[in-house]
Amino acid sequence: MSPVPGNSPQLQSLQGNQACALGAIAAGCRLFAGYPITPSSEIAERMSKELPRVDGVFVQMEDEIASMAACLGGSLGGVKSMTATSGPGFSLKQENIGYGIQAEIPCVVINVMRGGPSTGMPTRPAQGDVMQARWGTHGDHPIIVLTPSSVQEIYQQTIQAFNFSETYRIPVIVLYDEAIGHLVDTVELPDPKDIETTDRKWATGPAEDYLPYAPDKDGIPPMPRPGDGYRTHTTGLTHLETGFPTQVPDDVTRVTSRLLDKIENHRDEIEQYELLSCGDADILIVAFGITARASERAVNMARDKGIKAGLLRPVTLWPFPEKALQELAGHAKHVLVPEMNAGQLILEIERLCAGSVPVSGINRFDGETIKPNEVLAKIEELNNG
Repeated sequence: MSPVPGNSPQLQSLQGNQACALGAIAAGCRLFAGYPITPSSEIAERMSKELPRVDGVFVQMEDEIASMAACLGGSLGGVKSMTATSGPGFSLKQENIGYGIQAEIPCVVINVMRGGPSTGMPTRPAQGDVMQARWGTHGDHPIIVLTPSSVQEIYQQTIQAFNFSETYRIPVIVLYDEAIGHLVDTVELPDPKDIETTDRKWATGPAEDYLPYAPDKDGIPPMPRPGDGYRTHTTGLTHLETGFPTQVPDDVTRVTSRLLDKIENHRDEIEQYELLSCGDADILIVAFGITARASERAVNMARDKGIKAGLLRPVTLWPFPEKALQELAGHAKHVLVPEMNAGQLILEIERLCAGSVPVSGINRFDGETIKPNEVLAKIEELNNG
């Protein structure tokens, strides 16, 4: 059941993937193009039911490559668009995600992580797509990746993903593991009129003066609304403000730097993170998704034993909250990074800490989640060492 205006806030028992679909509808998504793949298929299933109720379009494409292309095409047509997938499908989407970044096309990509590589373990949770989410497509490019850790937050961060995407003209990835995607919890759905949504910046002014990639002061170009008479040229080639390709080194440096800077220069508006007991933490844990939930429990258990542990949970995995980590790590004796992979996020943490504090990891990639007692045992080991 969709939220009904005037009857909110509503409490609903929702699966994480269902909450994602309802968040997308609330954000104004009116096109879903996708292909069924475990463990994200419930998103497509729910969108197929919800979109017709709001004059939206659901289309099941022939594969993940076409799904991403249709998502971009719908967005260029002026419609907020989304696709959802998991491991192998996320890999197939990467070339067109790069196209969306280069052509600056807003859209949202949901990746519900499962075990890999290849077909891997379709029904088991993992967190192995950390670096693929950041660097999966080729070249130097910016990205925004959100990592919710609860069903409620999946709903909220899906809305936030659309807002970021429309504001910064970029594909935004919502990244969470199978355990969160299939978790069922009570979610508060606000009245639609109370939900803050962002629409893209449309071009105004004389059509003859319009340059499709000429940025405003914020570094982001207005988009041409279909039918308004603005001429545009869309390409994945490196292009000038006119939209036409260039290989002139100075021009390439300028336009590529703008792509990077439009995210880097707005870190303060984009970065989100949550802190637990970090004020005096000797052992700082950095974790996201289902592993952050286990780490939160472990921090509380450690505190009950008199061990000063704390948790930094990045909500924006990319751009990573670098300053927050460095400030907290500067007061800690050890940093611990539990993650359901062979060690990916820890590489970023080690880079940012630059040898100023020891960094250890807890790693599982066997299709099982990391338990609170595993994190607690490592906290105690570090505390005693």
